Amino acid sequence: MTLDALAYDDGTFAMVAMDQRESLRTMLAEHGRPDDVAAIAAFKAAVAKHLAPLASGFLIDAGYDAPRTPGLILAVDELVQERGGPVTDTGLDRSQDLEQAKARGVVALKLLVIWKRDGQQRRRVEMAREFVELSRTAGMLSVLEPVVQPAAGEEGFDLDEAIVAAAEALGPVRPDLYKAQVPSRGLGDADAIVGTCEQLTEVLPVPWVVLSNGVARDDFPRAVELACTGGASGTLAGRALWTPALEVEDYQPVLAGKCRERLAEIADIVHRTARPWTEAAH
Repeated sequence: MTLDALAYDDGTFAMVAMDQRESLRTMLAEHGRPDDVAAIAAFKAAVAKHLAPLASGFLIDAGYDAPRTPGLILAVDELVQERGGPVTDTGLDRSQDLEQAKARGVVALKLLVIWKRDGQQRRRVEMAREFVELSRTAGMLSVLEPVVQPAAGEEGFDLDEAIVAAAEALGPVRPDLYKAQVPSRGLGDADAIVGTCEQLTEVLPVPWVVLSNGVARDDFPRAVELACTGGASGTLAGRALWTPALEVEDYQPVLAGKCRERLAEIADIVHRTARPWTEAAH
């Protein structure tokens, strides 16, 4: 299997992330919505219905029985997260029945790695390496998602330097696809953002895409374009695409309208500016 299983015909990516767990529960509650298991499943099903047909790939978690759709990705990360708070660390969920997942149409696995200078870097590299091997043994693609954070008490944390440092440490495990944060959260000088993305392109031995973590929703199209100009092959994003649906009573029309239009806009950007994965792989 190659990354064609997650890509458009031109080798670029605009994938939708719908693997949020405790964070989605928090978002639903913050908007005055039911946040029980049934409510979460219903919202995820609606996102899949309206956005998956337009996306090149769709990311789910093990707790959700998603409809069979092209480019299905399964999250195999165990999250360390208090209710209402951010993910502070992760582990590799080795309990998943990957043969059953393949029977459901899953073609790739995803692992979130929280990267920070807290003395646990070696453990996280080994976890990432085990994840890549697990994916290959299962006959699936591997999508590695490092998210950088400052360690407790760390002074002088520089987001862009940390993003590049994480790529230098984790890129050598050679996942099929690397998922990185947008430098500077997509804000500020365009040339500087492109320059940092070019550093990522130089450092990483595999194709890479950007996530929407930390980027304001309305800033995301520009952020994607700058990342792709710097060598990214597209995006795998969630909140920047479907959060408008949380702000209205009936989310179905918003998913079918505004959210789908935003995904179409992002897809157009990657078609125009992204580097096809076949040109990025080396």
